[in-house]
Amino acid sequence: MATLGLGIIGCGNISAAYLRLAPLFKGLEVRAVADVNMDAARARAAEFNVQAQSVEDLLANGAVDVVINLTIPDAHFGVTKSILQAGKHAYSEKPLVLSLEQGKELRDLAAGKGLAVGCAPDTFLGGAHQQARAVLDEGRVGTITAGCAAVLNHGMEHWHPNPDFFFLPGAGPMLDLGPYYVANLINLLGPVRRVGALTSSAQAARTISNGPRNGEKVPVKTPTNIHALLEFASGATVNLSTSWDVWHHKRNHFELYGTEGTLYVPDPNFFGGQIEIGHKDGSLEVLPAWEHPFGVPNQEHPQRGPLANYRTAGLADMVQALMAGRDARCSLERALHGVDVMMACLTSGETGEFVTLTTSCTRPAALGLDEARALLV
Repeated sequence: MATLGLGIIGCGNISAAYLRLAPLFKGLEVRAVADVNMDAARARAAEFNVQAQSVEDLLANGAVDVVINLTIPDAHFGVTKSILQAGKHAYSEKPLVLSLEQGKELRDLAAGKGLAVGCAPDTFLGGAHQQARAVLDEGRVGTITAGCAAVLNHGMEHWHPNPDFFFLPGAGPMLDLGPYYVANLINLLGPVRRVGALTSSAQAARTISNGPRNGEKVPVKTPTNIHALLEFASGATVNLSTSWDVWHHKRNHFELYGTEGTLYVPDPNFFGGQIEIGHKDGSLEVLPAWEHPFGVPNQEHPQRGPLANYRTAGLADMVQALMAGRDARCSLERALHGVDVMMACLTSGETGEFVTLTTSCTRPAALGLDEARALLV
């Protein structure tokens, strides 16, 4: 198959993952990196033996067909718009944008130019989550009527040396970690119809406790504690809790309650994990892991041990979708619906009212064993 040249704008922490993992996938070759800080671009380029360019030069680079937007959330819209205006396909880190208006503008611009826009997260393509999808599609727990999902911890200021943007509008736990959960809910259950939420923040400022800024306070300007109720078009209702105000908890990451049993799904922030089914007779079935390519551990995590990490799978799928003329699984429409869900949760928290969504989408196609293998070199 043909190979498309990749460029990366934004050479922060996450860029290393894309540069390290892109070679696993067919049709991808990183050819240049850029950053407003040229020292950061040069350092990343030297580390991975690619070209360092200014943002303007990368956008004009004829060898670059697809540009990956790894900037901070507040810059996502402007950078992706500039990528499309330069005539290149775009793939963005989450969240795609910070408003529906921005997302619709990108959609219209991409359609007018015949370009594709994709967006992370792609962890729902992981072996565990595709195994959960198969369990649901086979009807093994019946019709899903309810569920709960939770990402609860105490934020990033304890390990991130510059955590400021995590506590600004456009981030917070809903927009920073919520995309993993919302994307997997869409994968498993389809689109959301309306939401209601309560939001708050436990602190007006957070104290950095690592690195050269140790002891410095960071202002909190977005809710850090969001508890939402999502009503799906299917009729299922799911509680989604995202918080950086929790020190300890014993909640599961993801549970779906069906008419014939309960499905326990692992953390959608990761590609792998254990699937379990709770049956009507009270027994718990631990499913053997699928031999799914994106569930095989390929790195060591300092806390979790062996870990499956196939970040870039969504980009690889988008590139193959372009060549085949099919729908990409991490499509703009699904990313835009995810933004609608998350922004509606924040709006509901502000207004105290349920919010009916104005967007919808289809479930992405399942990514079976053969389809996943076809993405890999």
